[in-house]
Amino acid sequence: MVDAAFDFTAQMHILCRDIASRMSTFQHVDMQRVVVGFSQTRRAHRWGLQAKLTPMRFEGGSLTTKKRGLSWTVQRVYHEGREMLYILTFYLPRFLNQSFDDKLVTVFHELFHIHPEFNGDLRRLDGHFHVHSRSQEQYDRHMAQFVRDYLRQGPPDEVLGFLRLNFGRLTRRHGKIVGLRLPVPKLIRLAQGSA
Repeated sequence: MVDAAFDFTAQMHILCRDIASRMSTFQHVDMQRVVVGFSQTRRAHRWGLQAKLTPMRFEGGSLTTKKRGLSWTVQRVYHEGREMLYILTFYLPRFLNQSFDDKLVTVFHELFHIHPEFNGDLRRLDGHFHVHSRSQEQYDRHMAQFVRDYLRQGPPDEVLGFLRLNFGRLTRRHGKIVGLRLPVPKLIRLAQGSA
């Protein structure tokens, strides 16, 4: 018997909310201002982009930025009547075809990018490589420690059990995987003097 269609983005939202409620490093993350979406990849290979976090503000939480003497803002995104500060996108089936631990590392990797002030900007680390530090491998080892700490707290299977299934098994169980698909917000050039 096939279960009802699986709402991937709703379940990812529940998982991220659970992480934020249990882990002190992530308690600044307000999932009511983070919209979760998915995008379909052309191939099911495990390598390539798994997920991405799109900030809806510029450095310091600013609504505008200047580049090459021009002022820019970003298209606003609203979901359920609230303006979103971040878009968290997962690439399917690629994300679901990782191991259970690697899926969780990916989730923590993206959530850690959210600025500690939750101002719509990315967390900026010291040095030239301000997104992942000098080494993405070292960054992901740090995320793997967060995963171990989270799992030690015993989150319920109804929150993260779906991550134990790959894309094919989840599809066979539910018949269909559904969720939000969000367009990439556009950069909008501002008229002179409006920044």
